[in-house]
Amino acid sequence: MLQQLFSPSVQHTLDLVGIFVFAISGALLAVRKNFDVFGIAVLAEATALGGGLFRDLIIGAVPPAAFTDFGYFVTPLLAAVLVFFLHPHVERIQVGVNVFDAAGLGLFCVAGTTKAYEYGLGLTQSATLGLATAVGGGVLRDVLANEVPSLLRWDRDLYAVPAIVGATMAVLCIRYDALTPLTGGLAALTAFVLRLLAMKYHWRAPRAWNRRSTVREE
Repeated sequence: MLQQLFSPSVQHTLDLVGIFVFAISGALLAVRKNFDVFGIAVLAEATALGGGLFRDLIIGAVPPAAFTDFGYFVTPLLAAVLVFFLHPHVERIQVGVNVFDAAGLGLFCVAGTTKAYEYGLGLTQSATLGLATAVGGGVLRDVLANEVPSLLRWDRDLYAVPAIVGATMAVLCIRYDALTPLTGGLAALTAFVLRLLAMKYHWRAPRAWNRRSTVREE
């Protein structure tokens, strides 16, 4: 099914671009946490590959692609080296990094959903794994860095919601036998645009309704 959306070479190139950008975000957090070079590399690898690794283990696609494709393993290391030496310059182009990160989010939520469905999962489960593919690396990054995952914080711009929308669009296309390069690309583009709008306008998910004033703010 993935081959119906993109040719193998295009899919591989898009994967590597997404992995590279996710790895940069992990390496930058490691620098902010004052990690050493090994910690930077570990956080880069975990952020870039964590979501796909989790998905592949769940669906039984073993050994996972992260361990069978040398490019998947080396690309995060290249990002870690870049950040290690040039992190002040990378920080200055954070907006550009965020844009590519949003693109990776859109791509991975659709690719993760379709791959999960290919391995026999139902539509709901496939969409769930599509979400996990897109955001799992970021959650693992934050846990390793001893941070509350950004995914769970109310003061962060929407991240999971765009991925949920993209994955849902993908499974609806599958359900109605309408998954094509055009519709799959539209689902990824929708998630990408929603994430960009969330960053621009600081859209955030609502907190508990009618919160009492005695509840301590954290």
